[in-house]
Amino acid sequence: MSSKMKRSSEAAIGDDGLEAETKKIKRDCTQLEPRSYQLEMLEVAMTRNTIAMLDTGAGKTMIAVMLINHVWSDFISSSNNSQKKGRRVIIFLAPTVHLVMQQYEVIKQSTNLEIEFYHGTKGVDTWKAEIWQKELSLYQVLVMTPQILLDALRKAFITLDIVHLMILDECHRATGNHPYSVIMTEFYHKAECKPRVFGMTASPVIRKGVSSFTDCEAQLSELESLLNAKIYTLTDRSELDDFVPLAKQLNKYYNSNPVHFDGLRAKLGQLLSQFDGEIANLQNATSFQYKDIDDTIKNSRKHLQTWLNRFFVSLDEGGLICAAEATKFCMESHQIKEDSDSSDVSAASVLCTKFLERVLDEIKINFVDGYEELFSSESGCKEALELGYLSPKVYELIQIFLSFSKSSQVRCLIFVERIMTARVMKQLMRKISFLSHFTFSYLCGGSSDSLSPKKQKETLDSFRSGKVNLLFTTDVAEEGLHIPDCSNVIRFDLPKTVRSYVQSCGRARQVDSQFFIMLERGNVQQRDLIFDILRSKYAMIDTAIKRDPDDALFPKTCTHDEEKEYCIESTGAKVTISSSISIIYRYCEKLPRDKFYIPRPTLEVKHCCSGSYKCKLILPPSSAFQTLEGPTERSCQKAKQSACLEACKKLHQMGALDDYLSPCTEVPFGEHQSEKDLMRPATTNGEGTTRRKELHSRAATSAMSGTWACTNAGVKLQGYRFDFLCNMPETKYSSFVLLIDSILDKDVGSLELDLYLIDKKVKATVSPCGPIELDQKQLEKAKRFQELFFNGLFGRLVMGMKSAGQLRNFLLNEQPEMSLWSPANMYLLLPIDSGCNKTVHINWRGIESAASAVQFVKDAYLNPGDTFSSIEKIRKEGEVCLANKKVEMSKLKDAVVMAVHSGKIYLVLEVLPDMTADSPFDGVTEKSGAEFPTFTEYFSKKYDVVLQHHSQPMVLLKHSHNAHNLLYAHANEADGASENKKHKKLGATKKPEFHAHMPPELLIHIDVPVDVLKSFYLLPSMMYRIESLMLASQLRKEVGYNPTDCCIPSSLILEALSTLRASEDFSFERLELLGDSVLKYAVSCSVFFKYPNKHEGQLSNTRTQIICNATLYRLGIRQNIQAYIRDEAFEPRRWLAPGQVTIFPSPCECKLTGSTEEVYLIQDDTNSLVLGKTCDKGHRWMCSKTISDCVEALIGAYFVGGGLDAAFAFLKWLGIDAMVGDEAISNAIQTASLRDYAPKIDEIRIIEEKIGYKFAVKGLLLEAIMHPTQQDPAITYCYQRLEFLGDSVLDILITRHLYEKYTDVDPGELTDLRSASVNNETFAQTAVRHKLHLHLQHGSGLLLQQITDYIRALGESQNSPDPEKNAPKGPKVLGDIVESITGAILIDTKFNLTRVWEIVESLLSPLVTPESLELPPFRELSELCSHQGYYLGTTCMKRKDEMVTAVLEVQLQELRVTRRAIERNTKEAKGKAAFLLLKDLEKRGVMHSRYETQVKQLDHTAKGTKDPEESHITAMDLDAPVPPYRNGLLDSHLDAPILVNVGSNKGGPRIALFDLCKKKEWPMPIFDFTEERQSAGGKGGPLIFTSIVTLHLPFSGEIKLPGDGRADKKRAQDSAALALLYELQKLRQCQVIVTQAS
Repeated sequence: MSSKMKRSSEAAIGDDGLEAETKKIKRDCTQLEPRSYQLEMLEVAMTRNTIAMLDTGAGKTMIAVMLINHVWSDFISSSNNSQKKGRRVIIFLAPTVHLVMQQYEVIKQSTNLEIEFYHGTKGVDTWKAEIWQKELSLYQVLVMTPQILLDALRKAFITLDIVHLMILDECHRATGNHPYSVIMTEFYHKAECKPRVFGMTASPVIRKGVSSFTDCEAQLSELESLLNAKIYTLTDRSELDDFVPLAKQLNKYYNSNPVHFDGLRAKLGQLLSQFDGEIANLQNATSFQYKDIDDTIKNSRKHLQTWLNRFFVSLDEGGLICAAEATKFCMESHQIKEDSDSSDVSAASVLCTKFLERVLDEIKINFVDGYEELFSSESGCKEALELGYLSPKVYELIQIFLSFSKSSQVRCLIFVERIMTARVMKQLMRKISFLSHFTFSYLCGGSSDSLSPKKQKETLDSFRSGKVNLLFTTDVAEEGLHIPDCSNVIRFDLPKTVRSYVQSCGRARQVDSQFFIMLERGNVQQRDLIFDILRSKYAMIDTAIKRDPDDALFPKTCTHDEEKEYCIESTGAKVTISSSISIIYRYCEKLPRDKFYIPRPTLEVKHCCSGSYKCKLILPPSSAFQTLEGPTERSCQKAKQSACLEACKKLHQMGALDDYLSPCTEVPFGEHQSEKDLMRPATTNGEGTTRRKELHSRAATSAMSGTWACTNAGVKLQGYRFDFLCNMPETKYSSFVLLIDSILDKDVGSLELDLYLIDKKVKATVSPCGPIELDQKQLEKAKRFQELFFNGLFGRLVMGMKSAGQLRNFLLNEQPEMSLWSPANMYLLLPIDSGCNKTVHINWRGIESAASAVQFVKDAYLNPGDTFSSIEKIRKEGEVCLANKKVEMSKLKDAVVMAVHSGKIYLVLEVLPDMTADSPFDGVTEKSGAEFPTFTEYFSKKYDVVLQHHSQPMVLLKHSHNAHNLLYAHANEADGASENKKHKKLGATKKPEFHAHMPPELLIHIDVPVDVLKSFYLLPSMMYRIESLMLASQLRKEVGYNPTDCCIPSSLILEALSTLRASEDFSFERLELLGDSVLKYAVSCSVFFKYPNKHEGQLSNTRTQIICNATLYRLGIRQNIQAYIRDEAFEPRRWLAPGQVTIFPSPCECKLTGSTEEVYLIQDDTNSLVLGKTCDKGHRWMCSKTISDCVEALIGAYFVGGGLDAAFAFLKWLGIDAMVGDEAISNAIQTASLRDYAPKIDEIRIIEEKIGYKFAVKGLLLEAIMHPTQQDPAITYCYQRLEFLGDSVLDILITRHLYEKYTDVDPGELTDLRSASVNNETFAQTAVRHKLHLHLQHGSGLLLQQITDYIRALGESQNSPDPEKNAPKGPKVLGDIVESITGAILIDTKFNLTRVWEIVESLLSPLVTPESLELPPFRELSELCSHQGYYLGTTCMKRKDEMVTAVLEVQLQELRVTRRAIERNTKEAKGKAAFLLLKDLEKRGVMHSRYETQVKQLDHTAKGTKDPEESHITAMDLDAPVPPYRNGLLDSHLDAPILVNVGSNKGGPRIALFDLCKKKEWPMPIFDFTEERQSAGGKGGPLIFTSIVTLHLPFSGEIKLPGDGRADKKRAQDSAALALLYELQKLRQCQVIVTQAS
């Protein structure tokens, strides 16, 4: 027997599984053989629908698992044989969330099928059809509560024809209106294809008990008929009795209460009458003449009676001590409710609190002094019993507890009827010291006083694990909970039904377990109740066993009344008369609401003379319609249901309910499916977010294209003149002409541009000069000129190196001519003769000279020899021999020459008569000098060149250099700034010029002025800007907005297409901010007038769906905007002119195969990607959000350039047709004009005087001041729709004002200005300032009370000198008034935004300015610490009373400052703590100066603080630990070193150092630089940077270390950072591990 009993405890998994028992359950279901009775039950269930009637703990769930596996196996086999493709699922229903989770765990561990669980707390109620379709495609077994299935069936998300098997756990609940019953009657019995049914129960009797065999048979048949299944139980229970332990029932008797406390009862009754009267008298006050206040008073009076009843019950059940505990719990619950809902803190609430306090005082009067000591011993409890402190029933319960032996092995459930009893008993037992070896807790559910699902699970887990021994519980633990170690069950309160008796008794699963029933001596009613329950139990078992098995094969047909219903043909969703009311309530729940207004339907039923009823349904003002009268019905309830059914029909027909009968939260924008797809809700693939990185192509500049360079003929091109004027008059630049095939737009072909050099500024102008014709010879020479100079200056004309074993060749010999000229990029840049101001005379002399030079070098390399000179040695005095001619020395200065051997272009500085080719070679290093003693030797060995003219003087040459980005202004300092300050800002100094010594015979003279050479360095930046403007112009043409009176400047479009990464003086940020407001306004107006019957919530959701980043991203991609975005800085080294070959190639390794294809990554770790870097084919990585931002910026650009008409035109091109028709506006005005404003005419006149505007349509203003809580049923409108419109109007008006007024403000500050100007608090103060709140038409006393409190608190905060007194937060309704009135003005002025701004500006004045701008405290503190490099620690904790404690800490150099604040939510708590902390820092000289170039540092007071007592400043009694220090040095033995992984890639050491400082809560390190020229002679060598890092260790001084010299600053910083990390490793602060870059 012992082995059998052991197996039973393992295998009898009962009705449910358990997460904590997962391994055990898996072994039960997969390794152990099922028992014979389980196989017997399975065999029956496989042949017909069955209700398994087995004892609790008999293993019904294992039968269900075996049935699931068998049914699914049969389905798969039949599907394979018949080639069926239909989708089938198995649904397992369990009545509670606990049972759902437990059964889910069992099935998951026992089958190989895909399984998922569903219940209300998972958010299933809000799911749409798409989510359910996905779930049904992913999972084969669905475990859910029956309500979830019922809702899904009614909405047609699930249909029974796809359900193969339906299992109903605890199926005896299928009675009345339980979801089990409704599922069967509404759907199962009407279904053509019915699923198989398997029910599980231990007690199939569905009522309290049975009165006879006939009654029992009737109840069983009723359940069978409803479930279309037959009950099957075991006829032979011998095996079941062996495996399922039966608890031994013990009756425990207690005496009646000896003490009744009649005086106390009378006194409490008097208190009830007193306080009830005082609360009732509140209704006479004026402020209480509102429905919500009236409801509050009624609820308060109801609370008094409820509390008193609880006191009396606790007094009767548990004694005086229990009544005291019950009072305390009531006070606690009432206080939590007040804290969570400040609007309910009223005079009535205060009186309720006083009542509870008085009750507790009266109860305490009946206690003797030191009564707590009575609970420390058994004899003391006996005395407490005699005094009435404990009831005999509780005393007997204590005796049962004392009878338990080892506390660690005890698991006891004590069932009580009331939640209050469970809570009170738990608290009482903890007070009894001689029961301290037990651990008590309580479990309850299904009420406002119940535990949360999370807390219930934690309590059950503690009970199962043994942390809790004795658990007081309500009936929530009766059914299905699997607690195999439960050894005792006590019925403190008697079971009411046979089901309750059977289920609670079945919780005792251990061998030799006990089931205690507590009975009052002499109580006949209790005795009879238990007798009836036991009799019903045995009658139920006997009836089930003795039923005719043949008859069991034919269950009776379930009959039910046909209900009215409304079915949606397209989906199959339906609403019945019984479900109609719930749908109406659910619809109202989705309507706009606030703290003071909860939209609910009103059902007014009137009795007709014929005995019938008729119901009038009144819906909230924001609903699709307001009133409906239902048909006549025979009962009051039916009348309500019928009216709601008719309302459901109408709501669906009006589009307020969708085809699944769910409330429509948004409306479709767009007529075609493609538009709806573009504006679908955002998905999880990262569209429009920064975490999604995408690869896109760049758009080709069509204006730059041509084929003329590839033809052997003359050409006629468009000319555009470039002129350059330097701010230093002595510096001259040659003019150039751009020859291009296309005619450029006016604003591209005529422009001015500033180019910034390191010590000067050049103003460049572009002007059209008409067509210019070139013959074939001129074209060829011009091409040679361009090829020579762009490759000679910025590329490489001679290829190959002797040291690498490569032949040296001339580029223009190696490259086919046509390969240098691409049709996609074709133009000429030619110099203009100096002196021609108006006409264009191309410098053909210089061009021909360059062409001759090219030909000379070509011939030289085609006929190689040991010399390049073609000139004889004989020369005149004062002449030098160049490679191709003789030139007078005096004419060489400032001559442009090209070295034949290297292809480099130089500028001759001077002739050196004292230096010849045989002079010592002046190499850059000593090694070079040693290897090449003379110039002759150098050129012979290095280049295989034999010099012919050894004796002629050398020339000093100025090297050419790379082109630079001259487009951004911060490359030049303001006038009057010193060089040192300028260089410090730039982070670089002007590099010394490199000079070269060269024999003249290696040089070819190119006859162009030096001004031409200087202009070449301006051309890359110049052309880059023109190319960008061409692209902007190209996009403008695609948009196609071409009004006669205006044109959107291409420069404005370029600004909208340029990101911060483009490193220009401009970016899209300001335009993006403006465009965001314009887009919001345009869409708001469109949906407002397009959907006049939609409420504010639907309009807001629709607007959000349209203007969200995901939608803008899709629209931008569709129009190929991403191809035009400039997301990278101009890199002159990568820029190429036609005819130029790059020396910095970036081969394409991208995945793109076409110009429109995209490849994207969705991952957080994309450090390997370089955003903006373009490959040679024009592909670059880009953030998805960048595209969305550029779309908004383009909207802003069109608004700035052409007003609203231009912005609307761009939106239409984009795919958002937001134009509002005149008819829609007229209809809105007509509707408003029909409103009866006569009763409120005085209010309207006063408001018009206050705002300075007289309405033409008074009904608009009346609507603008109508709150939803107004109590006049004839008014069917409120201000919410106008508030929606006015919100966008104020947004665009204020943003436009800020954009136009503060043109020099940083985009970040502009955003802060808008945030400070466009928010509810600003508008609320505006409403109070003009006293607009006095005219609000509402019906809420709570709202009135809060407005009054806000106005008082606002005045106090403005006049208070206390810095800790924060300004109060205004009620949302005050800001709503300003928004709704603004919306009304907009419509009344026929959308005259200028007029609206004139009115609104005076209302809002004074507006926020950069000088008056105040950031939110936590934001300001974060920016301050980030800028100064201080550590900021943030800790937030939620307290038991739902309040939040925020602790903020700032670590200064020798000081840690801490502040704490307690508020209702995290944001407010952090804000208050930050506010206080900023005040503390300001006292110590640490101040925030966000927008100044110089930020104030920590003053000498804080720096000089060394007193240990002052080293940690704490506010509000918060104790925080001070870091250990000893004699000024960190105590390295107290903390274990932190492991630091240092990447060897660029930036790796710095990142590791910053992370270490953050973990250690140290200030951030500071880097300084020194620089020097590294060479033997002190000049001519490369520039070397050395970084010095300084780290201040709190309470320990500072460490200052230099790094090694590096060629660039970032690597110098890395070297210093690595040195510091190794130093900290010596101090045992960290352990450094260097990882190699992959």
